Amino acid sequence: MCTTMDGSKPATSSVQAHFRDEKYPPVVHPDGRVTFRLKAPMAQKVQIEPVNGQPENNGYNGLGSAPYDMVKDENGIWTVTTPPAVPGLHSYWLVVDGVRVNDTCCKTYGSTKMQTCGVEIPEPGVDFYHIKHVPHGQVRMQWYYSRVTNAWRRAYIYVPPDYDTHPEKRYPVLILRHGGGEDETSWVEQGRANFIMDNLIAEGKAKPMIVVMDWGQAPTPTQPIHIPSTPPPPEITEVTIKELIPMVDSTFHTIPDREYRAMAGLSMGSVQTLYIGLNNLDYFSALGVFSRRPMSDEEFGRFSHVFADAEAFNKKVKLFWWGAGTAEEGIYNAAKADVAKLARLGIKAVFVEFPGTSHEWQTWRKSLYDFASRLFWD
Repeated sequence: MCTTMDGSKPATSSVQAHFRDEKYPPVVHPDGRVTFRLKAPMAQKVQIEPVNGQPENNGYNGLGSAPYDMVKDENGIWTVTTPPAVPGLHSYWLVVDGVRVNDTCCKTYGSTKMQTCGVEIPEPGVDFYHIKHVPHGQVRMQWYYSRVTNAWRRAYIYVPPDYDTHPEKRYPVLILRHGGGEDETSWVEQGRANFIMDNLIAEGKAKPMIVVMDWGQAPTPTQPIHIPSTPPPPEITEVTIKELIPMVDSTFHTIPDREYRAMAGLSMGSVQTLYIGLNNLDYFSALGVFSRRPMSDEEFGRFSHVFADAEAFNKKVKLFWWGAGTAEEGIYNAAKADVAKLARLGIKAVFVEFPGTSHEWQTWRKSLYDFASRLFWD
């Protein structure tokens, strides 16, 4: 499966003259190796460049940590086969004579950075994020006007399978944030959040809930997009608390109470979850921190007022969930250290590790699957 991550148009330059109409999608071999091909007879150098993760992750995204040089044959077809990749959805660029371009045979995803392509490596025996013969919910596109940013915003809202057949029913809400460089489409297009929720609900492993996927940026004429930003700009907190939550509660069949509202996010979204959630606990009873980058002592200290009364915190926050893949080493080790630090303060937190996965979508799919299954049980 090919994929891509952003709303910008592919680079345009003389490199386009290298390409021919033939399309060569990536071939995924049973052992996880991937063969890439491109017909570009006039090119001098072509590479596959994995989109790097965070610096503390050593740039590893599951496909590799450095560009792969491709080799040209007598027909002008460039080819390379990678070593076995770990399962998951791994982003990459084609680099043709130094210019990053998209693989024209692949689907692209919306984002706030240059588009990337992606290749899906199946995980044997793992199908919790696949589409199955179960009742399916819907993902609805909801536009709303933000007075904070003076602009229209778009949220993707997942409603569970019985939403329309039982209009009298009210549902808990999970606000789910994407990572840096992505947008409100990412959790559906790359993360398959709707299928994860469908399968969990069908198997009785999760309560039916509404999942709100909003853009994790709130630029204004004086406040541009910041990726990443710690702490996040105040505008995104204002949009979330003062506009997004009221819009969802007034438009959808929600239970408008903090006991039935949670927030979670990956990478940049995990930063927002901590800052927005911990500083607004009157709105949230559960928080999910997916692949949070290392937190300095100074940053940890910004939440000291929240952690000062551990008994009160543990009573108010029903679930404080942290998770990371073991192959995103810097993030994984930092998350374990942060949870240990919380334990020394008497703060109850759950830490879940995912063996072999890195700073990419297989980690975050598994994070959602585990986190959502723990929410809103009486």
